[in-house]
Amino acid sequence: MARDDNQLGSFLRSRREKIDAASAGVRDSTRRRVTGLRREELALVAGLSPSYYTRIEQGRDRHPSREILEALARALQLDDTERAYLWSLATPPLAPADPHAVPGHTVRPGVLALLERWADLPAFVVGPTRDVLAGTALAARVNPAWSPGHNLIEFTFLDPRAPEVYPDWDDISQQAVAGLRATSGVRGAELDPFIAGMRERSETFRALWDSHDVYDRVTGDKRLRVDGIGVLRLSFETFACAGPEGHVLYVYFPHPGSGDDETLRSLA
Repeated sequence: MARDDNQLGSFLRSRREKIDAASAGVRDSTRRRVTGLRREELALVAGLSPSYYTRIEQGRDRHPSREILEALARALQLDDTERAYLWSLATPPLAPADPHAVPGHTVRPGVLALLERWADLPAFVVGPTRDVLAGTALAARVNPAWSPGHNLIEFTFLDPRAPEVYPDWDDISQQAVAGLRATSGVRGAELDPFIAGMRERSETFRALWDSHDVYDRVTGDKRLRVDGIGVLRLSFETFACAGPEGHVLYVYFPHPGSGDDETLRSLA
């Protein structure tokens, strides 16, 4: 499917339709037939003329000023991740140094050396499209998706094992798509073919993608059902690997002294 040619307008419309009018300070004594804010209401709250805001949402002004974006972000009550995504959509893309360059799938030797030393932790490296490029043996034991050659998004939406592995599949699937959208804001050209393919292969992915939610979960907890073990609750931290490849290192760990800690030690 073709890429949305007006991502800025689509994102603004999705946020406008989700915000509560009362929380935005809009009073309306009539029965509302629309959800969220109308265009003219958002323009009023943001201090813009309705005609100018309409130009932005319809894609007739693709690069509004930072002051305009700030006003819209405040009016829409965007969080930091959503603000960053909004700015990325309104920033003219920079031409790549080499338009024929292929995204890097080779993990640096130093990162691989670290993974070898972390035999007692599930840890792995992914690229922008969430391909798993390298990982510890324990990562593959805890979750089959965390082994090289797998893709986290494809596993979540296309592998029948995913709902079993993820007891909280609904939350994880939403966060996975929202996180991918956050990445697409800065690496859109690289992710576009993958996203288009996923939209065709999974109706659930397509619905979540079209919701335009943006989320950058860099730390948290996750429950996983492990074959022969049961459910493990692990915390995780993410680390961006410096460089043009866009690699991210995920490290999962249990709470010290917990039953999950003992279980993970036995698996290691």
